[in-house]
Amino acid sequence: MAKKKGGMSGREKAAILLIALGPEKSSKIFAHLTDDEIEELTLEIANMRRIPKEEKEAILDEFYQVCLAQEFISEGGIGYAKEVLEKAMGSQKALEIINKLTASLQVRPFDFVRKAEASHLLTFIQNEHPQTLALILSYLNPSQAATILSSLPQEKQADVAQRIATMESTSPEVIKEVELVLEKKLSSMVTQDYATTGGIQAIVDILNAVDRGTEKFIMETLEIQEADLAEEIRKRMFVFEDIINLDSVSIQRFIREIDNSELSVALKGSTEEVKEIIFSNMSKRMAEMLREDMEFMGPVRLRDVEEAQQKIVNVIRKLEEAGEIIIARGGGDEIIV
Repeated sequence: MAKKKGGMSGREKAAILLIALGPEKSSKIFAHLTDDEIEELTLEIANMRRIPKEEKEAILDEFYQVCLAQEFISEGGIGYAKEVLEKAMGSQKALEIINKLTASLQVRPFDFVRKAEASHLLTFIQNEHPQTLALILSYLNPSQAATILSSLPQEKQADVAQRIATMESTSPEVIKEVELVLEKKLSSMVTQDYATTGGIQAIVDILNAVDRGTEKFIMETLEIQEADLAEEIRKRMFVFEDIINLDSVSIQRFIREIDNSELSVALKGSTEEVKEIIFSNMSKRMAEMLREDMEFMGPVRLRDVEEAQQKIVNVIRKLEEAGEIIIARGGGDEIIV
């Protein structure tokens, strides 16, 4: 399998990187790949034998350089990244890295507005059509978009939220047109790319950052207008792993509502962090019994684990709606102990 670095394909490099990172980190990367990509990489990894130390270190170094360049680009654009890389590695090395990433290191559309104050930006866009607002908010940071969404008139909030959730690919021409108009208003320079915008996760990220009142109004409106969409958004608003962000009183409260057998199945597929925070919020005896239940349970189907976790999430959401527990959010929902 030993090949010169220069003659390696991208797939071979990716396989070596995954091996070097180890199974835990690699499994998290696999979660973001397509079935075909996973199949190809799995086959590549399976066919690999001994990987020379120098080869592995060269791949890790290349990966590090790519990550570094991406970080510089997110901070100040391609020009800034090139300047920093030249100072750190020299002109030739910087040029090599930039050339490798030409296709992937494009500044996202509306990059210039992501650095603007949300309140300042609101002045320029609040009177735009809801579809235009949805496009712009899709590209902003969730906290920035949340501030703007919360500040819109109520009759616009749910409309914009629905448009973000149902938005798919937007043509480069439309993005460019909206950017140019906004660019003139803010007198800024931008670089744009073609990307998929919006979607349910985009509005979930935004709603998780808005104040509870705005979220409640938008969700109630969507439940009337688009019940299926509202349900899909609600499912993603609070996930099982978010339990680690709850305070002890809230954790102890929802534990009292959950059957031990349900909880043991849910924890069977959870992270160690979630398990520990659950165990630390129950009596020592109860924690020991739960650990024993999980140990003697044997293998559990992923579907059963997910169903148990979703039931617990639903209980947490109901308790929050009843005002019995608090899920910390943005927009003034900080918790005072």
